[in-house]
Amino acid sequence: MSAPDFARGNGLAAWALAIRRDRKALAGASLLGLFALVAVVGPWVAGDPTALVGIPLQAPSAAHWLGTNGQGQDVLTQLIVGTRVSLALGFIVGLLVVLIGALVGVTAGYFGGRVDGALSVFSNVFLVLPGMPLAIVIAAYLPSGPFTVGLVLVVTGWAWNARVLRSQALALRRRDFVAAAIVAGESDFRILMAEILPNMMSVLVAQVIGSTVYAIGAQVGLEFLGLGDVSRVTWGTMLYWAQNDSALLTGSWWTFVPAGLCVALVGFALTLLNSGFDEITNPRLQLERFWRVHLIRRGQLPGRSTPVVREHA
Repeated sequence: MSAPDFARGNGLAAWALAIRRDRKALAGASLLGLFALVAVVGPWVAGDPTALVGIPLQAPSAAHWLGTNGQGQDVLTQLIVGTRVSLALGFIVGLLVVLIGALVGVTAGYFGGRVDGALSVFSNVFLVLPGMPLAIVIAAYLPSGPFTVGLVLVVTGWAWNARVLRSQALALRRRDFVAAAIVAGESDFRILMAEILPNMMSVLVAQVIGSTVYAIGAQVGLEFLGLGDVSRVTWGTMLYWAQNDSALLTGSWWTFVPAGLCVALVGFALTLLNSGFDEITNPRLQLERFWRVHLIRRGQLPGRSTPVVREHA
């Protein structure tokens, strides 16, 4: 089933059914759902992440499953509480980046002409600027906090999405069904919402997921450099304080490995989800998977070994 089919009539139920049938999407959604559950429920049951509960840099034990950090605070509590801020900021930034990119890119590709020229120049200015160095400079001059980190990531991250969506809109603008809608007198807004965007759903989903991965990684990176609010508990500030306490030199691996592992697992879950969505919405991949399963069941799947060319005398 294609992306437009989902967007036009089957809604969330069709997406849920498709995810359940795809192993990659199901695995990614399950792992991501676990983190989301921790983000929602965790802070209510974990306790105060800033409370001094033991001696500094205490190794994992029955009392503190992930040990304590350099200040004597429980690492597991901080890990649970920090999940909410890190995930929420990542998803909000991912959605805003794609929303701005779609507004600029789709508008430019659909209307063309001077509108396309002006918006393309505007987005090209941000494309030529180095993203992370610019984010570091902006974050250094603005008040620290999640809002500043999110603003910096949105400002530096939307232009690439706009460029990709502009190309998609240019291609769809020449399709027969769009021309028919124009001839029928449909408004530009309705054509964009009913004809253009539904046929870009797979690209939009992939961009939201990719932008979320970028946002979480960049947020952790900025906070690790001390450019966020280091008094707020997040995965990035956990790594900042671990580095500040020379955890690597002292062998206190429990102060930085859990946070780094969580970042990696969330990125892995989103990557699986993106790959699953691609298989769900791409007819070519659906056909390849169908024939592969069919051949496996019949025992006719060709081997993957490299053929050997024999030379005869």
